Parts: sequence; structure tokens; C-alpha cells
Amino acid sequence: MLYYREAVVVSVKNLSGIVSINRDGSWVCEGDHRHRSRQYPDPVAEAKKQASILEAYLEQRGVALPEGYFSYKVILPNPKFSSIYSSNFPPEVITFDQWTLLKPEQKNMLSGWIKGAFRGGKKEMQESIHQQLNFIFSTAPIWDRLEVKGNKYVLGEFLEFKGKQEDTQALRPIKRSKVSRLVIQKTSMFGLAPSRLQVLYCPRDYRSEGTSTSSEWKEVTVRSSTEVLFQPQDSNKIRKFKLSSILSMQLSA
Repeated sequence: MLYYREAVVVSVKNLSGIVSINRDGSWVCEGDHRHRSRQYPDPVAEAKKQASILEAYLEQRGVALPEGYFSYKVILPNPKFSSIYSSNFPPEVITFDQWTLLKPEQKNMLSGWIKGAFRGGKKEMQESIHQQLNFIFSTAPIWDRLEVKGNKYVLGEFLEFKGKQEDTQALRPIKRSKVSRLVIQKTSMFGLAPSRLQVLYCPRDYRSEGTSTSSEWKEVTVRSSTEVLFQPQDSNKIRKFKLSSILSMQLSA
């Protein structure tokens, strides 16, 4: 979540039960209806890391940010959240009880936290940053998205196809510079497991933001054992997905 005179990275954690903090900063949640006890990485450290990554990206794109431009908050909106020692939580954490005590105008756009950021500073500098951020975020890359069976989605980066040489050769036209979306369809009938799958892919059209018509889609048939190598978001491990488990894939430009 961004504001042009200060950028606030907001992490929302829907935790319920009694939460405590370990010495290493990790959080332990007990009494959750799904888990008796579960440990989570430090949400504040995660939000801080995301803020630093965003700051580094903007500086790499040539934005000269004022000192202290970024801040971060962790919001715990679940009314079933509780803690024994709430004072142990860092000031960046906003619990449900603290949230309910905020006035409506403070809740609106987190103004209670960034009010000071809107005071002072040269108007010309603020407008310059505003314009730069508008341009950068409108041209920033987004994640590729895999839709797999079970109504699940995986965000990350598509790397390549793996399988028999004739199949990978047939799939060579599917590159992010040329294709925006692909859909996997079965080729067999009567509920039998297909040995081959039909891959429909849509050529990317940079001139139009509208959806392509069915006549523009192209198709290729490959073995169902063909795999997709995919780098999930926030993971160092590359995952392999069988084409038979994938419903569709959206490729960022």
C-alpha cells in the first residue's frame, strides 16, 4: 500500500488464538481452531524486508527518495486474536483492539500513521516523486500466475518446459515476449486419463488491452508428462508442475 509522500508497506495477518513472541522474533499461535500450536516467521521482519526490497527497486529505477520515506505496519484484524503480554509487540504491530480504538479518520488510508509525512517538504519535490512513482508502477513487472487443479494459484516466474524433445520444440513459441496466456485442455473422452494434452495459447498484443478472440488462439498437442519449471514467489526452490495438473498460466510482459 503506497502513499506518495510516504510509502507504507502493510502486512495483514489473520491470526486467531493466543500469540506470543519467541526470543528469535518468531510468533507462536496457540488455541487456533485449526492448530493447537503453530509458529510463524517474524511478520515485522518480513514487512521490513519487503519495504527495503521496494526501496531498493525504486532507487534502481532512478527515484531519489527522501530519508525516512518508507515505513511498515503489521495489522492483526481478527477479533479472536489475543496476547498475554501485548507490550512485547513492536510498535509497528496494530492489534484488533488497537485498531478498534482508532478514530474513523485515522483508519482512513492509515492517516493516523503518516500524518506527519504530509506536512513539510517542498511541493516541487513531492510532485516530482509522485510523477516518477506513477510511471514506475505503471511499467513495473508483475508475477506470472499458474492456475492448478483444486482451485489453487501459484505466483512467481515461469522458467521453461521440460519433457521429450519433440514436445519442448513444439512449445518453443510460448515465450513471455510473444504469449500472454495459455490454457490446458484434455484430448481424451469418457473420463480416461489423457496421454496427450492440448495447449491453447494466446499471442500477446501490445497494442490492445482487450481480450483476444477465439480465432487468435493457437494450439499445440504434447504429452501429459511434460513439466513446467516455475520459480514461486518468495522461494529459493524451483518447482516442477506436470502439465496435467495445470489449468492455465498467465505470463507477465
